[in-house]
Order: sequence, then C-alpha cells, then structure tokens
Amino acid sequence: MASRSASPEPVAGPSRPSFKSFGLIDPLVEALEQMNFKQPTEIQAEALPHALQGRDIIGVASTGSGKTAAFALPILQKLWDDPRGLFACVMAPTRELAYQIGEQFEALGSAMGVRCCVITGGTPELQQSIALAKKPHIVIATPGRLNWHLENTKGFSLRNLQFLVLDEADRLLDLDFGAVLDKILKVLPKERTTYLFSATMTTKVAKLQRASLTNPVRVEVSAKYSTVDTLLQYYLFIPLSQKDVHLVHLANTLAQNSIIIFTRTVHDAQRLSIILRNLGFPAVPLHGQLSQSHRLGALAKFKSGGRKVLVATDVASRGLDIPSVDVVINFDIPTHSKDYIHRVGRTARAGRSGKSITLVTQYDVELVQRIESVIGKKMELWPTDKEEVALLRERVDEATRLAVNELKDQAKNGHGKKRRWGEEGSARDNQDRDDDVVEAGMPSRKKKGRR
Repeated sequence: MASRSASPEPVAGPSRPSFKSFGLIDPLVEALEQMNFKQPTEIQAEALPHALQGRDIIGVASTGSGKTAAFALPILQKLWDDPRGLFACVMAPTRELAYQIGEQFEALGSAMGVRCCVITGGTPELQQSIALAKKPHIVIATPGRLNWHLENTKGFSLRNLQFLVLDEADRLLDLDFGAVLDKILKVLPKERTTYLFSATMTTKVAKLQRASLTNPVRVEVSAKYSTVDTLLQYYLFIPLSQKDVHLVHLANTLAQNSIIIFTRTVHDAQRLSIILRNLGFPAVPLHGQLSQSHRLGALAKFKSGGRKVLVATDVASRGLDIPSVDVVINFDIPTHSKDYIHRVGRTARAGRSGKSITLVTQYDVELVQRIESVIGKKMELWPTDKEEVALLRERVDEATRLAVNELKDQAKNGHGKKRRWGEEGSARDNQDRDDDVVEAGMPSRKKKGRR
C-alpha cells in the first residue's frame, strides 16, 4: 500500500520508477547516488514527469516527503541546457528552511558547478548585494529580504527569471507574507515556470495559485494529515506543577538518544535548555529570538551529534531535515493538530523508527483528544517510575532557581530589550523568523510602552 507518511521513504515495488528512467542527465543521477537517493519518493515520482515536460506544478505534500528534490531536479536539468545567472528563485518561510534548500541544491548540482545564494534576514544587506551582483544561478530567499533587495539593490532584478518556487506556501501565508508576495509577483516575468508546494490547500493558497500559476498540474500525495507507521506515540499525564521534573526524568531515561523538546514559548525554550545544562545534559536552544549565527550553530551542533538535546519552539517543526532524531518530546501541546504532526515528523524519517512523548496536564485533555482524532490513533501511556521522579525533585528545583537567575542576568545585560540573545538583524527583517511567536498564538503587532 502506498504510504501517506510524512517521511521521504520511497515505497518499494515494481511500479516505482528509477531516477534514470525520468531522463535525468548523468550529473544529476550521479549526485543522487552520492546522496544515497536510491528511488524517487511518492511526490517525486508524481511530480517529476510533469515538471520535466515544463508544466507548472501544484504539489500538496507534507513536510519531509522529499519535495525539495521534486522541484530542484527539473530546475537543475533545465539549467544544464541553458546556463545563466538568476535562473531560478525559491521562496521559503523561514531562514533555516532557506539554508537547508540551498544545501540541497548545492549537493544535487555539485557536478554541474551550480552557484546558489541564500538571502534572508539576520545577515548584512551589503554582503548579500555583493553576492547577488555575481549573478548566482539559484536564489533561495525569505520574501521580506528578497523584496528589500528588489526595491533597494541597484542592478538586481529577476526580469529574466525562468523558474519560481513557492515552498511551504501555506506557511508563507500563515506568516502574513501575502502583501510582500504580491509585490514580488508583480515584478517577475509572466513567462516563467512556477512550482507551488504546500502541506495544505487553504483558500489563501488557492488564491495565490490562481495569481501565479498557468494551467498547472496538481499532484497530491497526502490527502489528509497522518503520522508514519514507524512512529510510536506516547503521552504522560501529569500535574502542571510537575512538568519540569518529568521532562528531566524523560531526558535522563532517554539519555543515549538524540531528542528534540518542543515548547510553545521562547522563554520556556531558553529556560529549559539552561535547566538541562545545569543538570549535565548537553542541550542547546533554538528559537526566533536567537541571532542567525546562534541558530545555525545550534542546528549544526545537534545535527553533528555534538549536542544530544535540542530545545526548540515551532521554528524547528517544519521542513528541517535532521536525519537522526530518536525522540520528540512535546513539553507543551500545540493548539493546532497539524503542528503536532509537523513536530513529531522530525523523528521516524526515511523509514526509521522513532518515539514521540507528549506531556499532558489537566488542562490539555481536549487538545490531545483532538490530535488523536486527526491522526486516527490513540497514544499509549508512557511508563514512569514515581519514586525515581520524586528523587529528582530537589535537584530540578535547584537547577530551575539557577536558570531563573541566569535569565534575569541576561535580561539586565540586554538592557530589557525584547531580543536578548544576540540578534544582529534589524526589526524590519524579523518577520522571517518570528514564527515561533506566531505559533504561540501571541499578537504580532507591537504594543506601545514598556513590556
């Protein structure tokens, strides 16, 4: 049976074509072999034949389904026939996803000498202007910063663009990039090939589709939200006051595993990472109030195995391909079921097994029931030794006190500013990374007066 999973594991079987059978050029086939991509995933098998014929594509596929290669391969194939600068532009909702797409383009185009440029907030505009002046083949950008360069960087335009990709389109629109996208679309050539990929087809996405695509082929491989069969899903029912100590107990029990802990707020991500570090766990935080270099550094440490625990907001829940995550812990339950699916989709990827454990308090029962209804599965109870948890209580309380003091010191050193963790960018381009604030359901407009 064809999998509807959020994992890029190809479905074996005689009907599954090979990459070579699509007519891909040898440099791309070689790159795929080096990257250990043996067979196309479901979205790749469906989209590539139409894309290689030059058709516009609407791809409805969940995160982790292998869609980056589904749009990168036809672009690189065409670039081989017609090499020129500023050939394609890919727009992504977050900085991390933009950098990851850039890495995949470079890996797939390694034998072709493809030149990519990632344009996001958090990096000086002048540095990016110099990179754009060299006319890279592929520009991967967040919409806000791309629009800034189109309006302000002399000599930079996309009037000869051949390909436009809107990746995670539902997410782009959730983050209120609609007005910026309209501006960008107005200055792009009408004669181009456009790919739109989205996990869901909302009315906003449908409107964007009508505005930007010409006679597209719709490819849908995930009709409804689901989690993979290799994912074991557990819950832990606890009083609200005992969340921290149970989290530490879980980290202790699963100490040999790589773990992502998801929180709803930036403050909890920072606080829990300090608590865990105080208790000897190699934890790093990842959230939207870190500087770009800190965010990329945290991801690199976690991906390389230098740190076993990543404490993150939903800035890490979508699109990021971190191959060896063993366990996802939901410290807070997301209010939207689809965000739960994106979070747990960080583990059990590419056919591997994985675990997710969700901390449930007396206030979260309805949210859990809603999630179970959407995924069509009941979570199992995670077994806990109450005596072991009780023994940890004193140490966790002390680590919490130290963490609170450390956060107060950071706030003083930051002179009370909202971004206290080394932000280099200006407020103007923060939109491409504050999705953890949006996810938390907090108001995005600035409030007057002191916070």
